Amino acid sequence: MLKNKIILITGASSGIGAACAEQFAKAGAKLVLCARRVEVVAELASELKSKYHAEIYVFPLDVRDKVQVKKQLSSLPESFKNIDILVNNAGLAAGLDAVQDADVQDWEDMIDTNVKGLLYMTREILPKMIAKNTGHIINIGSIAGHTVYPKGVVYCATKHAVKVLSEGLRMDLLCTKIRVSSVDPGAVETEFSTVRFKGDADRAAKIYEGFIPLQAADIADAVLYCATRPPHVNIADMIVMPTAQAGISMIARN
Repeated sequence: MLKNKIILITGASSGIGAACAEQFAKAGAKLVLCARRVEVVAELASELKSKYHAEIYVFPLDVRDKVQVKKQLSSLPESFKNIDILVNNAGLAAGLDAVQDADVQDWEDMIDTNVKGLLYMTREILPKMIAKNTGHIINIGSIAGHTVYPKGVVYCATKHAVKVLSEGLRMDLLCTKIRVSSVDPGAVETEFSTVRFKGDADRAAKIYEGFIPLQAADIADAVLYCATRPPHVNIADMIVMPTAQAGISMIARN
């Protein structure tokens, strides 16, 4: 079903993005992989080419930079231009502070990446999907887009925005054959918490102590499921949590 389909994944240097790249490569898709850490993405691409003989194009991209987004996407090689599936994965949480104590730059980084970056990518790719009347946008949301927790309100706001944007896109695209899905993970053990805590690995590790969290491959599996449904089926929103989690702040720990 995905053989020779062209899949663009943002934030492909680690975590869910890298895991999605492997799943799609295994399925025979052609990959367009981008991230700020392009050297890491290049290493991943080399591994996937060797393992799955996948066709892969890699380029550096900061989704926060709309000029760079436009330039890089308009410069894709001809054989990779016709994007079939866009996985808007690039995102982050920065800081865990009350609004009155927060670093405003953390807000800028989250809003620019999680909301504006997703919009920039979608705006550039969607017209070509509309022209051929086929395509799929898969946004990586969060259970933080369905509830709110203390000291994380701006991050939650950005993920609520992803949920609303996904719903609104489905409305705007109603008379087309383009699908829009949101995959919303609970606790996933990736670099997410290390980034949030500015490299404090010990603090990040404590988030996942005492239970079995999701792994990036679990979410990649959910993304692949969305991408491989029959054309008349759209998985609008999928919430995926570890068995030990009942809510954003309800985790059964040993």
